[in-house]
Amino acid sequence: MAPSVPPEPQANAAADTPAVARAVPPVQAPAAFAATSDDDSMAWFDDAPVPPVAPRAAPPAKPAARAAAPMEAEPAREDTAWFDDAPMPPPSATPSRSAANAAADASLSEAAPSDLAAASYAAAELASTPVSDEAIAGMDWPTLQAAVSSCTRCRLCETRVAAVNGRGAERATWIAIAAAPSVADEQDVQAISGEAGQLLHNMLKAIELKPEADVYITNVVKCRPPERNPTGDEVIACRPYLERELALTGATMAMTFGQFAAKGLMMGPAARGKVMYYGANRLPVVATYHPDDLLRKPEDKAKAWADLCLAKASDG
Repeated sequence: MAPSVPPEPQANAAADTPAVARAVPPVQAPAAFAATSDDDSMAWFDDAPVPPVAPRAAPPAKPAARAAAPMEAEPAREDTAWFDDAPMPPPSATPSRSAANAAADASLSEAAPSDLAAASYAAAELASTPVSDEAIAGMDWPTLQAAVSSCTRCRLCETRVAAVNGRGAERATWIAIAAAPSVADEQDVQAISGEAGQLLHNMLKAIELKPEADVYITNVVKCRPPERNPTGDEVIACRPYLERELALTGATMAMTFGQFAAKGLMMGPAARGKVMYYGANRLPVVATYHPDDLLRKPEDKAKAWADLCLAKASDG
């Protein structure tokens, strides 16, 4: 139920297929945000102040014994059929990580010396149990971030360098969603980092948002797929994390960056140039290009500006 991303740099262009959700009539962008056609109209992308660089967290070391995962060939072209056919994940009966650890601790404290080795083995087994959907739905921010960092809900945990949590305002009015981490994001352990992150900050500032105070930035899938797009199973496995981020932020406007992010959030066809609505709360969603795409193809900045204006006019 989520997006796939192309090889590094990560993002694809925004989706151009018809949106599943009902689109609202075109909204006239405020005069302050109207796009212009001259060559200097995109200067705000390059001239906005550079955002402060977040401190880098050291990625966890990979186990020495783990064999390197075989690199998979880049898909020749986009295949998103799984968005339409992926099954809904069944309710999980597995205990949460915290409950599993508590049970393991109890078994260790009550074990006789002769049983300590067996109890230690049981504790390790419980600690590696994938956290359940129900447990994720009740997490606060610190617990959610810890769960993402140590997640074993899909096989990407076997190949990742680091799982990448979202960043930004924990109580945000906007949420910015990409598809999956890039190589740079994985190394920095930060969603949409480097030059793409700087460009994203400039785009948000251009519509009078404060990225650090108004926006939460995350990915549909928290681990980088090795040289391929995410699979349907991987999107489904990460889905509860994204749902919890949406709930905790309380965001009232969403923008997706890259076509796989749009389709991954909407769980089906999505399109630029119109407002889509997500979930029971009908969260407004506008799709646009990923900053990596705009860095490679600056001529699309005018279209991205129109998307930003549409989202700004639709907010509230």
